Amino acid sequence: MSTNAIAKRYAKALVQIGSEAGSVEGFNGELNRFSTLLTESRELGAIFGNPAYGIDEKKGILKDLVAKASISPMISNLLMLLLERGRLMVLPQIAESYGVYADELSGVIRPTLSSGLPLDAAQIEEIKGALAKSTGKKVELKVVVDPSLIGGVVTQIGDKVFDGSVRTQLANIQDILQKG
Repeated sequence: MSTNAIAKRYAKALVQIGSEAGSVEGFNGELNRFSTLLTESRELGAIFGNPAYGIDEKKGILKDLVAKASISPMISNLLMLLLERGRLMVLPQIAESYGVYADELSGVIRPTLSSGLPLDAAQIEEIKGALAKSTGKKVELKVVVDPSLIGGVVTQIGDKVFDGSVRTQLANIQDILQKG
């Protein structure tokens, strides 16, 4: 089974548990926090990936990390299970999949808005409102300035891209002129 399928399976199960316990957002924060800790620390990655360290040593290290990071018992149990099954390094993918499932459950979308020039707060709120109205979901908008767009905006929602940039319009005009 691929690591992506494994990550989705764990994430889906954890979202269901979190939903029943009313802790979906809390679990999301804990997963992201611990996942960041694992990915940013080369030493931890080396320890948990090194077969020279025994499982008991790794469990002890993980218990200490969980205690210092104030991780809930449910996420702590998940981390121990992942460690025992040799899947702890899949945690970043689990956290990412969990975030997607949690957003679906709570009706949230997280589009990225790229613009050629900085936008003011009123423009951003207007775009957020239009996206919320058209999708029927709560919008958590990430705004990025990309000078290569020249002007206009590009909005990406999942795998859909709405491109209203000057760069794309100029490229389209160039194609039309070249084709005659």
